[in-house]
Amino acid sequence: MTDAGTCVVVGATGAIGRAVVDRLVRRGQRLLAVARSSDDLANLSAQLPEVSVCAADIGSDEAIATIAESLDGPVRMAVFAAGLPVRGSVSTIEPGLLAVAANIKLGGLLRLVRAVDGHLEAGSRIVCFAGSLGLEPRPAEAAPGAINAGVFNLMRQLSLVYGPRGITTHAISPGPADTPRLRHIADGVARERGCDPADVLADYAARTSLGRLPTADEVAWVVEQLLDREADILHGSVLYPDAGGHHGIH
Repeated sequence: MTDAGTCVVVGATGAIGRAVVDRLVRRGQRLLAVARSSDDLANLSAQLPEVSVCAADIGSDEAIATIAESLDGPVRMAVFAAGLPVRGSVSTIEPGLLAVAANIKLGGLLRLVRAVDGHLEAGSRIVCFAGSLGLEPRPAEAAPGAINAGVFNLMRQLSLVYGPRGITTHAISPGPADTPRLRHIADGVARERGCDPADVLADYAARTSLGRLPTADEVAWVVEQLLDREADILHGSVLYPDAGGHHGIH
């Protein structure tokens, strides 16, 4: 059965975002896919013609109006799945890139929320992916650690504002997932360490108690479950589809 309303996915052409789109399409949802690259959106549209697309740079305030103008009814779910194009260890990262990362991840989340606010109603969901480094920082990735810590805080603030309206907020922290983006990150880490990228990926997998990384589709499954009415009780929480990758108690 289709849940009423549109699901808006920002970062829809990335590995996780696209997996979310695929899951929601199979469920019969109406979709608005948002990404910066018109070419990537054209490829998505060619493969999934039933999905509406919207080219918008979530790092710019202009995205608020651009996304809002693409909506014509209730929003069932707003998903922020945009990744960070910024990397580097705490020893090597350009300090100014932290501001760039904050603008994309923190500013971008607020831009999405502002764009859909007038279309949200009781039962709507606000969902954001936030990396596990925000909870368990490591020196190899300064920006994801620092900025995602802010994302968890911002999502908690949003829960306090939107909860009274019956609109629930959900942070998803999958940790490293088996995606092309992670392999790209592993290449950079390997260059800094002077080792093989395969060793970096094996290290990521070894940190999970399951002994493997979650796939993009497995992570996207969690988003699909949030459409269920019972997911109301997960409001304000952080979900961990990480194959046992979190080591702390949060």
